[in-house]
Amino acid sequence: MAGVSNIPFRLICKELGSSLTTSEEISAKALVHGNERTFDMAGYLPGEKPIAMQIFGGEADALAIAAKILEDQGADIIDLNMGCPVPKITKTGAGSALMRDEVFAGEVFRKIRSAIKVPFTIKIRGGWDDATINAPRIAQIAEAEGVNSIAVHPRTRSQLYTGKAPWEIIRLVVEAVKIPITGNGDVKCWDDALRMIQETGCKTVMIGRGALGKPWVFDREFETLSKDTQHSYKFRVIERHLDLIEEHMNPRFALVQAKKHLAWYIAGVKGSSKGRATVFTFEDLGELRKWFKDYWPEAAMHAASLPDSFAEPSLSISE
Repeated sequence: MAGVSNIPFRLICKELGSSLTTSEEISAKALVHGNERTFDMAGYLPGEKPIAMQIFGGEADALAIAAKILEDQGADIIDLNMGCPVPKITKTGAGSALMRDEVFAGEVFRKIRSAIKVPFTIKIRGGWDDATINAPRIAQIAEAEGVNSIAVHPRTRSQLYTGKAPWEIIRLVVEAVKIPITGNGDVKCWDDALRMIQETGCKTVMIGRGALGKPWVFDREFETLSKDTQHSYKFRVIERHLDLIEEHMNPRFALVQAKKHLAWYIAGVKGSSKGRATVFTFEDLGELRKWFKDYWPEAAMHAASLPDSFAEPSLSISE
């Protein structure tokens, strides 16, 4: 998830039970050209391993070179993003646009596979639009070229993040290949994940946007807690996340990240609309944290329920 799946967020998700985390999408071209900011995005801590590094791009050679660079830096898995639907990505032939040319997709798989020794995975959508649902075919091509596993988000590129995710497409991909399939889309709790596995036959489940504002989705015990205990649990998690943000980011980026995540964390609690507006007025992280400590205990105790949805971030999000 661009702008989200950084070290602090990956760490909090891992601490709460996520078995594998993935970097935010990394531009292959920028990596090949030595862009400093892109190399920073590819950074990770030893405690995060195993970790998957996700690349995107529309040029096969650049993708292969970038994959090798990340392998040499210690990536345990190289993941190719073929699911991002954001126009600024697809207009370059990257993201979900790669699914439009099956022959070229095969070339990309072949070159990346020959460049690296670590496991190679891909993330795909159902297709470009309703008239081109080709996820099963792309999966077969990927399997033939040595891709080790595939994550399937069944919405089409045209759907973006709207409408219900058609899980039956995940099942079709499972039936089309022998390599492990990971399901993704509309999973907001453990029951959803277990139901997806049962209905589609996928081996594992990936959660993206469903973890924004509630990384405790990875903790199976959370849903067994009383409401009062959940509120205090969430406070500790949020404080821990803010600690990680402050520890691993420079002050300017730390403040931006803290604002963004706090806006997601307080969605659904009493006075959240006013609270979220207040969050973005702060110019100092310490003052923001002081405000949150005063705001959360009373506001959270009056939350009607856990939020199932919230405002989308103005970023490219690969669910």
